[in-house]
Amino acid sequence: MRSVFTLLAVYISLIVNAQPPVGRQGNFTSMNAGHIYGKVVDAKTNKPIDGASLQLTGNRFDSATRKMVPYTLRAGITQPNGDFDFDQLPVRGNLTLRISAIGYLEATENISFGFGNGRGRNGGGVNNPPAEGGDQGSATQNIMNMIDRDLGNIKLTPTEATLENVTVTAVKQLFEMGVDRKVFNVDRNIVSQGQTATEVMKQIPSLSVDIDGNVTMRNATPQLFIDGRPTTLTLDQIPADIIERVELITNPSAQFDASGGNAGILNIVLKKNRRVGYNGGIRSGVDSRGRGNLGGDINLRQGKFNFFLNGMYHMRRSKSWGETQREYLDAQRYSFSQVSEGENEGRMGFIRGGVDFLMDNRNTFTITMNFNRGKFENEDLQQTDTAAKGKLFVSDWRRSNSEGIFKNLGTQLGYKHNFTKPGHELTADLNFNKSNNENNSNIITQSYLPYSNDPRYPYPAFINTMSGGETRNLVMQTDYDNPVTENKKIEFGARASIRDFENLNDQHFINKNYNQDNILSTKYQYTDKVYAAYSIYSFKMKSWSIQLGLRAESSDYNGTQNFEGVDSSFSVKFPVSLFPSAFITKKIDDRQDLQFNYSRRINRPNFFQLIPFVDYSDPNLNVGNPGLKPEFTNSFELSYNYTFNRTDNFLASVFAKQNNDLITRYQYYGRDSLLFNTYINANSSFTFGVELTQRFAVMKPWETSINFNLFNSKLNVNSTDGKSTITNQLTSWFVKWNNTIKLGQGVTAQLSADYYAKTVLPGEGGRGGGGRGGMMYGGGQQTTAQGYIKPRYSVDLGIRKEWALKGGNTVSLGLNMNDILRTQVYSTHSESPFFIQDSERRRDPQVLRLNLQWRFGKFDPNLFKRRNNRQPEDDSGMMGGM
Repeated sequence: MRSVFTLLAVYISLIVNAQPPVGRQGNFTSMNAGHIYGKVVDAKTNKPIDGASLQLTGNRFDSATRKMVPYTLRAGITQPNGDFDFDQLPVRGNLTLRISAIGYLEATENISFGFGNGRGRNGGGVNNPPAEGGDQGSATQNIMNMIDRDLGNIKLTPTEATLENVTVTAVKQLFEMGVDRKVFNVDRNIVSQGQTATEVMKQIPSLSVDIDGNVTMRNATPQLFIDGRPTTLTLDQIPADIIERVELITNPSAQFDASGGNAGILNIVLKKNRRVGYNGGIRSGVDSRGRGNLGGDINLRQGKFNFFLNGMYHMRRSKSWGETQREYLDAQRYSFSQVSEGENEGRMGFIRGGVDFLMDNRNTFTITMNFNRGKFENEDLQQTDTAAKGKLFVSDWRRSNSEGIFKNLGTQLGYKHNFTKPGHELTADLNFNKSNNENNSNIITQSYLPYSNDPRYPYPAFINTMSGGETRNLVMQTDYDNPVTENKKIEFGARASIRDFENLNDQHFINKNYNQDNILSTKYQYTDKVYAAYSIYSFKMKSWSIQLGLRAESSDYNGTQNFEGVDSSFSVKFPVSLFPSAFITKKIDDRQDLQFNYSRRINRPNFFQLIPFVDYSDPNLNVGNPGLKPEFTNSFELSYNYTFNRTDNFLASVFAKQNNDLITRYQYYGRDSLLFNTYINANSSFTFGVELTQRFAVMKPWETSINFNLFNSKLNVNSTDGKSTITNQLTSWFVKWNNTIKLGQGVTAQLSADYYAKTVLPGEGGRGGGGRGGMMYGGGQQTTAQGYIKPRYSVDLGIRKEWALKGGNTVSLGLNMNDILRTQVYSTHSESPFFIQDSERRRDPQVLRLNLQWRFGKFDPNLFKRRNNRQPEDDSGMMGGM
């Protein structure tokens, strides 16, 4: 009965509205009785496609512009049997249905119910009435057919090409350019297989990695993120084989944490798959020092649940050699020469797992947990000869044995809601990381007086140190994105970060009379809180895209130190600061674009720079400065990107950073003529540079990328008496070269090389902040940039053979070696008003690694996958960063 009344109402409406009113041509009537349905199938197999994405759009009259504008009527996904169904649709006007699925070409269906706008998909309409002499019943049936439309089977064509049982699929480009980041896909990197994230970073353009694995980006240490959030993990605790891509955010927008000063963000995205079915892999390897690794991953998607699990067990044996020469600039002209040799045995386990619950096509819940544990045993032998005025008077032999254990537990909870409008979404997540470590070391020092018969020598001195610490980091965040129109978008977000840190250091000294003393023991803890909110407005004007952002942050420190049984507490609060950002992009044509961006950032002094108590546990006495001010940085960047074709790309960037109240190391002689290290605020610094990245195919099987960085740093510092200014300036550069060559028959070779010119020592000449420190006991000369790293270069080589198995499974065998020319030597020269020092160190050259990997799976590539426009190719709801 209901359908009869509906049909009657439609029929009357059509008679009354046979001609649309003037000025409303093509506009929808108020009657929404249209109904479409159908099935989406594979064009080759005719099998139904589950989870294909559907978007139905139409046009409506805009009274402001008096033009027809597009808008989305419906959106959804197909049922497991490929069916879809949309009702209550307007019966006038033209509609467009777009169907897409991963692994298929997009299909488009143009639909019209035929009322006043010509024929529908199957013909007929009020402008195409029944033949003359037809009765009213046939007309009624014709109208019923028009408002109830079966679109039949809509076939999607696969994007994969099958050749002789070998499936050829698109391979990700090594380098991709995002709005606010550079993306490097490293999941198929050969030379870092079986190693840690530190080795991966050596292959990434723009990054500099020293002999100890410390990473710098544009001569500053970046913040480390995992899946878009801060982490307590270190690079050497992350297996290389579980990394999908690395994102370099050189100039973060208001969306990201403003902390970090003149450094950017290094975001590591871990592998996770959501294809229906199961897939995974098992890998193992061994190196030339007899240390192996074993790992695997598995992904299972069934219905509304997606489970993922990966893990790795890694063993290593690291060897190092070093030599240091130091001369003190005092009246006695003391000098010492030190030679050392060390070996570190380690084992590390890593496991990560989680589940996505796709409650419906609008809401997704995610929980992820990771746990890793490692144990390392270190032995170090060291000989130090001390002389005065060129004459040796004491020789020390020192043996150090230590054992360390670390554990890390992380939990991430995420929620994502997609509104009906594409790109309109709300995300919320909670990220908790907890890590702790325990260390026990024993040091035996044997001293000799070569020109003395003093019976006190030789005698051994024993020091036992038991230390440990725990860090807890909680981050809560929510983000809201709303594309108001096709050319306008607004974003809002809020974030709270709370970090608790505790450290215990018990030192016991046993002298020749075996008296134990724990005077050097310390215990300290602190809490660091940062609260933030941001907003971003984006819009387009012809070929221009503009993004304007503003972020507000406040923070405070609360710390306690226990030394010699006395508790001392301090608190430092930083007021609310504003951090604007701007990204302006000019699209020149389809191949090239130009972008300018600006952001203001902050580097707040850390606990060790603020704590006002002397740390006697180290021979180099350290004391913080609670009067330090935060360091503010204004960053500018201009980038030009040209895409030649699918494989060839050129990117050029010019950047500049200006720092105020730069935090700088400072040395002074204090009480009892002891030398103290602290921090003060320098006047300013200015850094500028040029970065060029070129990726191109030399010939069909050979692809290469070259990255060149040139930068200049200038530091201006007032002397403590205010009468003079110290200026330190140095220009440096480095180049990276990466080659991938397909040799045929499934064999691929990778050769990478880098060269670093003379560079300022990291951590000197501006890493922190300060106020009155250095003047507590009369002051002294500031140590500006105290030295440099001498030029160095290295070459890594890897080769891999792949075999295709039945069912799309693969097996690969890889062989790689780092520093094949044995040239990676870390040599430094440093100076201060008190000493001159030269040192040279080498670690783990020419280590050969053999790796075997088996990839398996059975999945349906037609999984509906919602795109997150901030983080390409990941829909975890944990991305988008702040």
